[in-house]
Amino acid sequence: MGFSTMAALTSSASNPETENSDIERRRRSSNKSEPLIPGLPDEVTELCLLYLPYPYQTLVRSVSASWNRAISDPAFLHCKKSLSLPLPYLFVFAFNKSTARIQWQALDPRSGRWFVLPPMPGHYSKAGSPPGLACASLPRQGMLVVLGGSNAECSMRSTLVYRTSTNQWSNAALMPTARSYFDAGCVDNKIVAVGGTGTCENDSIRTVECYDPEMDKWTTIATMPVGLTKYDSHVVGDKMYVTEGWTWPFMFSPRSLVYDSKTDVWREMSLGMREGWTGISVLVDNKLLVISEYGDCPIKVYDHDEDTWRYVGGDKFPCDALRRPFAVSAVEGSIYVVACGLNVGIGRLSEGEKGEVQVEWQVMPAPSAFRGFSPSSCQVLYA
Repeated sequence: MGFSTMAALTSSASNPETENSDIERRRRSSNKSEPLIPGLPDEVTELCLLYLPYPYQTLVRSVSASWNRAISDPAFLHCKKSLSLPLPYLFVFAFNKSTARIQWQALDPRSGRWFVLPPMPGHYSKAGSPPGLACASLPRQGMLVVLGGSNAECSMRSTLVYRTSTNQWSNAALMPTARSYFDAGCVDNKIVAVGGTGTCENDSIRTVECYDPEMDKWTTIATMPVGLTKYDSHVVGDKMYVTEGWTWPFMFSPRSLVYDSKTDVWREMSLGMREGWTGISVLVDNKLLVISEYGDCPIKVYDHDEDTWRYVGGDKFPCDALRRPFAVSAVEGSIYVVACGLNVGIGRLSEGEKGEVQVEWQVMPAPSAFRGFSPSSCQVLYA
């Protein structure tokens, strides 16, 4: 049974009268076109295509017109999702300071294999791509979003979208407010852009905007009560936590805010969370952790009940192999730290007998071709 037939059977549960006609229409259409592989039933070939891993599904479009039609059929993605076939990949945005070269690449955490993405279009395709851009993702939709940045010292309104299903970039609706040096996150399957610098006068932005990818539309949501400067943020459930973060050697106490998407209200972050947020954050199995900026990069986990951070036990962070700057994400219960040269540290978390969190580290060296690259963002997408 191919994916076209499976999609028809899935949808027929809510509309059984259309099942036979839909399947018959697809069969008549298939009979008029060339077979996917001569001498082999199309249903068998469709199943083979369905199980091809990312990014080979998009590469087979060039094999023949019939293969391109099969991959482009909306039923293909429907069946892939219904069979839970998409797997998580790490998408890393990196910059080479010496050559001003930028590139996105995807890492298969199961095999350790890297894939280079097509270059971003427009201003982003030039060497020394606009600085100060923000990246976010909608993991289950296989969608990567790149926002804003500065061009000729002025902030931009650009919105770029990459889809794993097509392995292509496209332009989306412009942000209402030009931004650079800001942050963005996914809240309730929408992208929220917060803070940053606006016009050439370097004004601080308190306006917050939300992008709906299904409608390709931006809307304005609750304004931040204060403008923040240096950012780290993370989304936990339906809340987005935004902090200026500590800057070594801790010269000032950071300001921090929490956005509640259910009530569309900003409030101050709790004192314990704010004071202990001393590095870059990552969410693993609903546990909020930070890799600290100071010393040998100790890792802490936040205790919501006690409003405090507790040190994670186990292995020490592999500072010798993983050098700053870091970009961090989580896949299947493990921390993935992408470091200078795109070496990757994999931290596997576990709990002790008393519930204390522990970590065990493994280092995955990067290909020599990535030497000189520094990571700017690390996003998880299912493909």
